[in-house]
Amino acid sequence: MISKPNLPRPAARANRRLLYPPALLLGLLLGLAPALLAQSNYLVPGHLDAVALLPPQPVAGSEEEAADLNEVRAVFKGRTPAEEARASKDSSLSLFLFAPSVGPMLQPGKLPKTEALFKRVNQDIGKPIDAAKDHFQRKRPYQIDPQLALGNGEPSFGYPSGHSTRGTVEALLMAELFPDKREAVLEIGRNIGWDRVLIGKHFPTDIYAGRVLGQAIVRELLASPAFRRDLAEAKAEVEAARRQ
Repeated sequence: MISKPNLPRPAARANRRLLYPPALLLGLLLGLAPALLAQSNYLVPGHLDAVALLPPQPVAGSEEEAADLNEVRAVFKGRTPAEEARASKDSSLSLFLFAPSVGPMLQPGKLPKTEALFKRVNQDIGKPIDAAKDHFQRKRPYQIDPQLALGNGEPSFGYPSGHSTRGTVEALLMAELFPDKREAVLEIGRNIGWDRVLIGKHFPTDIYAGRVLGQAIVRELLASPAFRRDLAEAKAEVEAARRQ
């Protein structure tokens, strides 16, 4: 009599197959991680091409650059102690720089959803700013004229101005939350950028490029469903705080 091979029962075979899925699942999750991370961002990675958006900075050694540098020298030399103090404060890029324009409700911990929105935005917009800086690789004014050096140096390139970009983004978003304070908050956003010229960190053209990039970033943000959802929650939070 021929004996039948000792084949595993269906249940045993199923149990044996269960030994493999965890490793396969881990590999799948690792492969999907970049896509899942990208979905957590407001900006679609690579969608905003800051290099294509911005014109090149003035050519090094050109008359255009010399005019740009002369304006920095004039502004730097003519700054007042009050302007220098404001520039130092504005360098923090804190959301609460806008408190003088929107009122006492803008205090740490009072608008948590709004704070979380701005924190996420500021994390998200670093890549397009850095991509442009690393592409254009422009020196800063104090690197060309050491007499413009004030305080610590900067580790990044100068064009476009990251402070001007971020100040523009923050101001435009604050204007969404406080439309009745629009002009006041936009002025603060412009000052955040211009104050970098006052202390020799940027050329005026760096600042203007930052404003252009900031506006483009906000357009991209407003096209994001996730951002619009969180912005709506922040608006509701602000309105509730106003009613208190």
